Parts: sequence; C-alpha cells; structure tokens
Amino acid sequence: MSRASTQPTDYEPGTDPRRWRALVVTLAGGFMILLDVSIVTVAIPSIQEGLGTSEAGVQWVVSGYPLTFGLALVAGGLLGDAFGRRNMYLVALTAFIATSVFAGLAPSLTLLVVARLLQGLAAGLVTPQNGGLIQDLFRGAERGKAFGLFGATVGLSTAVGPVIGGFILGVAGEPDGWRWVFLVNLPFGLLTLVLAVLLVPRTPRRTTRADIDYAGILLLGLTVLAVMFPVVLSESGGLRRFWWLFLVAVPLGWSFLRWERRRRLADRPPLVDTRLFTATPGYPSGATLAAVYFCGFAGIWLVFAVYFQSDLGLTPLESGLAVTPFALGSAVSAWLAGRLVHRYGRRVTTAGLVLISAGLTMVAVLGFTVGKEHLIWAIAVPLLVAGIGGGAVISPNTTLTLACVPTSMSGVASGVLQTGQRIGSAVGTALLAAVFHAVATAYAPATGFAVAMIVAVALIVIALVLAIAEHRGQIGNHGNTELENFSSTSMTSSQ
Repeated sequence: MSRASTQPTDYEPGTDPRRWRALVVTLAGGFMILLDVSIVTVAIPSIQEGLGTSEAGVQWVVSGYPLTFGLALVAGGLLGDAFGRRNMYLVALTAFIATSVFAGLAPSLTLLVVARLLQGLAAGLVTPQNGGLIQDLFRGAERGKAFGLFGATVGLSTAVGPVIGGFILGVAGEPDGWRWVFLVNLPFGLLTLVLAVLLVPRTPRRTTRADIDYAGILLLGLTVLAVMFPVVLSESGGLRRFWWLFLVAVPLGWSFLRWERRRRLADRPPLVDTRLFTATPGYPSGATLAAVYFCGFAGIWLVFAVYFQSDLGLTPLESGLAVTPFALGSAVSAWLAGRLVHRYGRRVTTAGLVLISAGLTMVAVLGFTVGKEHLIWAIAVPLLVAGIGGGAVISPNTTLTLACVPTSMSGVASGVLQTGQRIGSAVGTALLAAVFHAVATAYAPATGFAVAMIVAVALIVIALVLAIAEHRGQIGNHGNTELENFSSTSMTSSQ
C-alpha cells in the first residue's frame, strides 16, 4: 500500500512523549460523542413536550444519530488513513460541535432531526481515529493498556449517559432544559478541540487520496443503511413497512464483497481488507462478540428511562440517578479490567459477561416481585453487579479484538468494530423497546420491564457462549496466549 507522505518529523513511533496526553484528549472527544448515544434517552419526554410532537416523531431524534453514526464509521477509518488521523479528528470534531449547537437551538422537530443526522455523521468520522491513533502511537503492552482505556470509554459513556442527562435536565429545568443535553457539547468540545491541536501529534498517512475506495464506501454504506433503517424505525412500524430492505441488503453486501476482492486482486487497497477476518487472530470472534453483546446491553437504557419516568413517575434526574450504581460499577471495573486483560485474556471478558447476566437477571426477578414504590432501592445492588460485569466486557474485548490488527488496517478495523457495535445497539434498542411496549400493553408495565430485561440477558448469554467457545478453542490449539505475543505482534504488524 502506497504512502501519501513521508513520516512527519514530530512523530516517533512508540516513543512520542505526548502519546498519553494525546490519548486522554482524543478519548475525551470520543467520550462526548458516545455519550450522545444514551444521554438523549432521558430527555425523550421533555423533547416531546417541548416541541409538541408525537412519540413516533421524536423517535427520529433518538434513532437518527446511531443510524448515520453507523454509516460513517468505516469511511471515517479510511479517510483517517488517507488524510491523517489528526486532521480527520480535528475536522470531524469541529463538525460535531457545530451540529450539537444546531441541535440545541433547533426551533422545530424537523430541524432537530436534521441536526441529529448530521451530528451522527460527524461522530462516525471522529470515532475510528481513536483506534487508529492508538495503533500509531503505542506499541507492545502499552498498546494493550491504551485499548483498554478506549474500551472503557465506550462502555462508561453509554452507562453514565442517562445519569448526566438526568442531571442536566434537573438543573436546566423545563420546558427547554432538554436543549442543554446538546449544548453542553459546546464548551466541552471547544476545550477538547484546543487541547487536541496542542497535544495530538501528526502520524503517517497509510494510503494516498487516490487510493480511497469511493465505490466501496458507497456499497458498504448502502448495505448498512438497508440493514439499520428498518430497525431504527421499528417502533413506528419500520419493520412492517421497510422489511424488504433486508432483502436488498443481501445483493448489496454481495456486491461489496465482490468489489473489494476485485480491488485486492488488482493490487489496489480495498475499503475493508478481508484479511481482517481471515488472517487476523481474535478479530472476527471479538467483533462478533461485541455486536451480540451490544444487542443486549444498549437497549436497556431506553427501557429504564421510559419505565422509570412514564410508569414510576420519576423525574429525568431521578431516572438518571436510579441507574448510577451501574455507572459506578462500570467505571471501577473498566479501569481494573484494562489492567488485567494482558495477564488473563478472554477470561476477563467471560467473567464480566457472567456478572452482567446475573445482575440483570436479578433486576428482572425484582421487577416481577417488588412493588413500584420499592423497586429503585431493590435493584441498586443488582445494578452495581451488572455494572461491574459490563465494565469488564467492552474494555478487554476491544483490547483483544484489535491486538493483532496491522497498523496499516487500524483505522478501518476500528471502524468495522464500531459499526458492528452500532448495528447491535440499533437492533437491541429496537427489540427491547418493542418487547417492553408489547408486553406492557398486553399485561402490565412492570411485566414489560421484567420481560425486556430477560430478553437482554438472553442476548448477553449468547455473547457469553461465544466468549467461552473462543477461550476453549485457544486453550485447545495453543494455550491461553491471547496477549503473550502482544508486543512482538504489534511491532511486526507495523512494519
């Protein structure tokens, strides 16, 4: 693969003294972007009331962001390879800040939806730069720790989103307090942008601009759109009206794979190199596990927000505080798991999946058996256990999945991994919301809440089975050596 430029003079692989400060800055931006996936869930009733719109109308505010987010991820990785990760990070972060202000000031639902769609596109261009910068700036065991922090950011941002959103709404008040859920990105984003200009070093460009696979970007984007569009609109009849898009996705996906193979045979860099899945240890299994896990994990926040506010009568702030035990447990365990994964490998992920399954199972049981007036206190400890488990899943799985990815593929690999997570999130959120509303309507809201938690646990158990199968396969083939060659693999992959 050709180079677009010579290596910048301010970049020293693995030894740049700014690498940890640069990581903190870029992860701060990533935290803000991923926070916007879940922070808006507690604001749904306020947005609906403030703009005088229907529940179906406000759904686009929630669903539009992950839709365009998922569409842009792989393209964002490739553009970072071609134009430089620092450049793409700065440009895309600027766009994200601008669209956040647009969303916060939107006078109508239509403009708010447009802002959220554009905000998602900007977010999808920023996120792959984090994984790519880690590959460029870190080597050996340090890379594992950096990926651990990256994974912790992904999990923690999702978990604390409802808490922060509830706090903002509680402080800002009604009727327009929901606007600050978006406007809060302005001061935080500008600070992050300034620090990124000062601290993030330039890194080598991995492809030339002429190598950008525009046809591949279009085909993959259409494939992802065909899969995600019916799902994100499922609550307003999207599956019933647009089911045929799943059929369209099949030939689109086949055409994408054929096109990528054709480019590779012509010795032109493909958008997604199939060697990520055929010759990169740990990547296909880790990416699959992440997608399945997010199906179960991401949807619980919408169920919590709707049930707590609509049926238990909690305020947005109280709703956010009710899930604080999960956020606290996740914060502690994500930090610890990032340190343990280098020694224990996939066993850390497996233990985390067991804990979150057990915690959410107890939440489901208590949802059936405990009265509304005592439910929030009753589920505090189970949520803490679930949070400890959740924090020990995403961080180590990200480390293990990206550990052996060659540096030349790092941006796209991060984008593909995140795309799977976003598709999983969209599917899981739609599924759990549909289950909750269907069961709540047929029986009772408490029953709908409990059944939705059971469905989430079932999906997480599937991820647990995948983790156990991978771990046993590694022991049977070559022992538990997932990261014992981390340093040598990382070094040779960058050659």
